[in-house]
Amino acid sequence: MSLDYPYQDAFNRQLAERAMADATRAEYTATLKDFFHYLENFNPTYQREHRVNQLQTQDVEQYLAMLVDSRQIQNQTYNKVLSHLNVYFKFLFSHNWTPYLPTLDLKSKPKEAAQSVNYRWVDRLDDLLADRRLHVYTRLTLLLVAQGYPVQSFLKPGVTAQLDPSAWPASAQTFLQEFHAFILPLQQRFQCDDWFLKQRAAADPHLTLPGLHKYLRPDEAITGFALSPTVLYQGYLVNYLRRHPQETDREVVSALHLPPDSIDYYRRLSQRAD
Repeated sequence: MSLDYPYQDAFNRQLAERAMADATRAEYTATLKDFFHYLENFNPTYQREHRVNQLQTQDVEQYLAMLVDSRQIQNQTYNKVLSHLNVYFKFLFSHNWTPYLPTLDLKSKPKEAAQSVNYRWVDRLDDLLADRRLHVYTRLTLLLVAQGYPVQSFLKPGVTAQLDPSAWPASAQTFLQEFHAFILPLQQRFQCDDWFLKQRAAADPHLTLPGLHKYLRPDEAITGFALSPTVLYQGYLVNYLRRHPQETDREVVSALHLPPDSIDYYRRLSQRAD
């Protein structure tokens, strides 16, 4: 059985000795597997010889910077990942399997202050869809989130090609005419009916989440609010709950396709929203 990262069996034995919960050990595995997968693909130091004892602080910094810039992780997640890596490298160092502690000089990030959820953007959807200063992918993201689609669903190949927007509002129909004029040449070039496609030749024409963020981030200067699809979707859920305060949890689960244990969380957010 191949290992997901160097010294995995020995490290797992140490975690087991600490009477750690299975879920926590699984988090360590996920972090380290992702870290070394990133190194194998993007880090020249590791790619040359695949030797963990050559890794230094800048190699860990590069990975953490990618998590912040490309995956938009929050400070809490950043600190958890750094903690996992710190425990792992201390373990290696204690066994003389690495001469370095590459996490030694890396500091955790401060706890982020709770921010109110922007749910009002949903009520501005008509104006946002008509604003040609915003890229078509930005406006398409706003439209799909406002229809209840999270980003992990609408970026999945084959999903948008199957959408039926006939019941969407008139403002959506007007925008979609503009959008189809934009996307049709790309669909023809790539022989693909999906809606989020790269604008340059690629083996896989589908736009990735980091690729989508490259369109969204500049447009935040125009909208005046964060355009992260995850944050937008949170605002959509809060907006829905504020508009439907009498719906039962079962009705909300059915309408929003949320797991039942998420309802209380979003209800609390909707009650705290300005």
